[in-house]
Amino acid sequence: MKAYLISALLGYLLGCSSMALYISKLKGVNITKSGTGNLGASNAMVLMGWGAGVLVAVHDIGKAVLASFLAKWLFPEAAYAGITAGAASTMGHMFPFYLRFKGGKGLASYFGMILAWNWKIALIVFAAGVVITLATNYIVIATVSIVLFFPIYLAFTAGWVPAVITAAVSLVILWKHRVNFVRLKNGTEVGFRKANSGELRVK
Repeated sequence: MKAYLISALLGYLLGCSSMALYISKLKGVNITKSGTGNLGASNAMVLMGWGAGVLVAVHDIGKAVLASFLAKWLFPEAAYAGITAGAASTMGHMFPFYLRFKGGKGLASYFGMILAWNWKIALIVFAAGVVITLATNYIVIATVSIVLFFPIYLAFTAGWVPAVITAAVSLVILWKHRVNFVRLKNGTEVGFRKANSGELRVK
């Protein structure tokens, strides 16, 4: 139990690191008050361009991968230390303590958790996410597909413990996207192609 508690704490603290916040401070953009107000790659891309979006995405993926690998290295005897740390890192990204628990929506760090678990599955998930986004024009639909798929995949391949851990995080991510679902229903959700065009970018 101690190994899992430390893994969770390690993952959460690493997850609290926010590249979106760091870049927005350098660029003089109030990212928490602009766009969607979220500290994630999508909002960074819309407000500050592709370069910022990619850097934020790499950072947010990387911190979950780092958390998972560190936990597995520290506690090789704990079978689920890595997935615990990855899940906690995703939660830290969404709920950083020093920002009044208002962070990003979690997809990039969730993908980092998948990458640390199995890079082959991560590649499949990434490819599927790209196809779904391009086909539907909405990242949120790809997000839903990914966070529903992974716990189900784990339930059949790794057992109920990692499935429950990731399912809990998936539910939180879906809750964080509730406004997107409302906008989809109302036809006001910003599509990927419009965001990519730079129409919404802060000058």
